[in-house]
Amino acid sequence: MDWLLDPFQVSFVRQALWAGILVSLLCALAGTWVVLRGMAFLGDAMSHGMLLGVALASLAGVNVLIGGLLSAGGMALGVSVLSRSPRLSQDTSIGLLFAGMLSLGVIVVSHSQSFAVDLTAFLFGDVLAVRGQDLAGLGLALAVTAATAVLGHRLFVALAFDARKAHTLGLRPRLAHVLLLGVVTVAIVASFHIVGTLLVFGLLIGPPAAAALWARHVPMIMLGAALLGIASTVAGLVVSWHAGTAAGATIAAVAVALFFLSALADLLRRRLPTTAGKDIEK
Repeated sequence: MDWLLDPFQVSFVRQALWAGILVSLLCALAGTWVVLRGMAFLGDAMSHGMLLGVALASLAGVNVLIGGLLSAGGMALGVSVLSRSPRLSQDTSIGLLFAGMLSLGVIVVSHSQSFAVDLTAFLFGDVLAVRGQDLAGLGLALAVTAATAVLGHRLFVALAFDARKAHTLGLRPRLAHVLLLGVVTVAIVASFHIVGTLLVFGLLIGPPAAAALWARHVPMIMLGAALLGIASTVAGLVVSWHAGTAAGATIAAVAVALFFLSALADLLRRRLPTTAGKDIEK
């Protein structure tokens, strides 16, 4: 068991563990709705489209979180506005804004010779460099996200499963959509500067998608996603410690791998009763 516990004897790995746990909880709350609503592409676009805001904020000497928040919020607003056009699908709107904002961000980064934001750090983060104030920020973001998830649970359920019926019942699906985008934005922005956009997106989609294959109720999907996210964090840090790989990318890879294992197990579960029935008939 020493190989499992040794990494966590070091203080910065313990800090990374706590950060990964908080991000896992954040992403479980937000990612469940992303998966149920089919918003994975939007989540990816928001996480990578933030580069423009982060780049401009860094050049202006402003906190990069503010730039990321404005950029992600602008992405969400732009998608909402463009999607109202009958000639443009939501996927097309997201793709246009994603490509446009990401390319502008790269241009800003490449044009400045003394740029403070490293693209590698933006994508992969540095989970092993987490500080106490970073954990406090994640804790605050988790509290806000959890409160919104609880208060808006009924609205989110109605929006996810039947938006037209929600409108008929007076549940205000547009307000629910705005709140949901806000939850996703907070989760992404609060986490990216610590663990990178790659890890955020991996934990935002992988664990909830894996849990949704087995759980039938939203709270159980969130619980399963949180547990899988935490397991991914622990396993990723241990593998990273012994294999010398990038911690953030390893955690994201484990999260995605757990989804495929869950999907394979679900496939086997569905096929076993059929196979057993055929054997009995023979």
